[in-house]
Amino acid sequence: MEIRVQSIRFDADQKLLDFIDKKLGKLSKYYDAVIGAEVRLSLLQEHDNKNVWVRVQVPGNDIVVERNAAKFEDAIVDCADILKEKLTRVKEKQIR
Repeated sequence: MEIRVQSIRFDADQKLLDFIDKKLGKLSKYYDAVIGAEVRLSLLQEHDNKNVWVRVQVPGNDIVVERNAAKFEDAIVDCADILKEKLTRVKEKQIR
């Protein structure tokens, strides 16, 4: 699965990119038809100023999740957990 990461108005370090690959790379085991993922990281002016937007490409409709948190890692974990549930539901619908 290919994961493309875009950081808006800052440069993401390699440690953060590796963390994204580690967390989102596991999504294909929940639904094997995952084509790829697109991740956008941005800074907001609010209290929880880190924004993570993830789109997972699957046949049919893409799945999009967006979360804000104080740290990028926390938002990525939240997105990954939600995506796991959504991909499991999509897989179950196809089995029926």
